[in-house]
Amino acid sequence: MMKNRLRWCIVSLVALATIINYIDRNALGIMWPEVSKDLGLTTTDYAIILNVFTFSYAFGQSLFGKIFDWIGTRLGFVLSIVVWSVSIMLHSVVHSLVSLSIVRATLGLSEAGNWPGATKANAEWFPIKERALAQGIFNSGAAVGAIISAPIIAYLFAFFGWRATFLIVGGVGFLWLVPWLILYKSGPETHPCSPKKSALIF
Repeated sequence: MMKNRLRWCIVSLVALATIINYIDRNALGIMWPEVSKDLGLTTTDYAIILNVFTFSYAFGQSLFGKIFDWIGTRLGFVLSIVVWSVSIMLHSVVHSLVSLSIVRATLGLSEAGNWPGATKANAEWFPIKERALAQGIFNSGAAVGAIISAPIIAYLFAFFGWRATFLIVGGVGFLWLVPWLILYKSGPETHPCSPKKSALIF
């Protein structure tokens, strides 16, 4: 029963990470009119930035697939989310196309880790007969994140401006790490939670 509850918490956290992932990546596009005005950038510059993110994201898929196999799901997600949260926060201090392209590259590289990490977590925690459901829950985070990112970013931008908004949304990733590190101690076969401890968690 304990492992059954825990695995649904794990996949829910992965879905939440995916929501955060999409909010962070969409923030620039939503605030682009003001960002481009302040930095003196053009639509051509925006196309360059999009390509930088896309190429970095494509490379990051393979890179983080290897990293997750090497250091495991728990630390792999920590690395991915720490780097992407720092990257999105650094958007708040950019002043040129070059600096913005650099932080978009690191954002794309690190955000790519969410997908191999989610797949690995699902394989570790769910039997074959339930993996499609777990994958569906995780993937729903992409749709939810895409839907809610516009109103959330627009609201934050209206009250705090674009630089502070990048700091705020980046900080959310660090908050996510708290339940992740508490709940995901190890894989399901060696998880240290005893029934007594799990009663406190659940």
